[in-house]
Amino acid sequence: MSFDERVVNGMRVLAAIVDSGSFVRAGEALDMSQSGVSRAIARLESRLNIRLFDRTTRKVSLTDEGRRFYAQIGPLLAGLEEAVASAGEGAVAVRGKLRVNADPLLARLLLGPRLGDFLKLHPELELDLYARDQIGDMVGDGVDLAIRLGQPQTSSLIARKLMDTRVLTVATPAYLRKHGVPKKPSDLEGPDHTCIHFRNPATGRPFDWEFHRGGKVTYVQPRSQITLNDAGTMESVLLSGYGLAQVIDIAVEPLLRSGALTPVLTAWPDERFPLYALYPSRQHPPAKTRAFLEFFQSLLA
Repeated sequence: MSFDERVVNGMRVLAAIVDSGSFVRAGEALDMSQSGVSRAIARLESRLNIRLFDRTTRKVSLTDEGRRFYAQIGPLLAGLEEAVASAGEGAVAVRGKLRVNADPLLARLLLGPRLGDFLKLHPELELDLYARDQIGDMVGDGVDLAIRLGQPQTSSLIARKLMDTRVLTVATPAYLRKHGVPKKPSDLEGPDHTCIHFRNPATGRPFDWEFHRGGKVTYVQPRSQITLNDAGTMESVLLSGYGLAQVIDIAVEPLLRSGALTPVLTAWPDERFPLYALYPSRQHPPAKTRAFLEFFQSLLA
């Protein structure tokens, strides 16, 4: 395929459609007619000899071939955009729209209180933050970066581990006074205790209750009548004194400091839960993505 101005224009139009979600909005963003947008995509599809989009009256979505192609050209287009933006400046500017998919727990606890500080540092940046349980289709959704808890599933995305969080078993002091403090993991299977399950968004099933010590893992099946999938609900049920739960340390650190929650079974201290950043290309991420990652890592520190 020859690389000429029409190919570059077609790639630019492709990116605008992915970003905006429709041919009409892409035309508005690029100051092009809808027929001009359609012709640009048709020419690009003809050059590539693939179909880029599935089109219906309600929705436009990338085909599998289109998704792979966009994943490859996205960093190239971002690089060209940065090169133009930084010409004569001596440094790459952090500007444009940045789409971030974040775990709702992280969005609420870590990002929400500090996003204003980040945006003040980068006044030419527009942040679009999605707080979602699922990572979804990053390329198809035009997402630049995802911040997710848990081991990522195998995919074409680039996964960069940011840290390992500790998994704690906690309850309120009032619950422990009433039901007693469990001395070993198997105590949770007895009649004295009740536990709160949390659903794994990747599998749809509750997380296993595990206790790690010295390389050995102990599994238990605690007594439970409730399974939750929202961290805020988990916190409110915990604080009501209903039962015990397994949580990550960054989710409950303020509650531990205040004494509202108490850790138990601390002789099994070794379970960890990873935190990852994911992005859709092996190319060096653009300045806006790097800036957000640096900001997020400063929150973890």
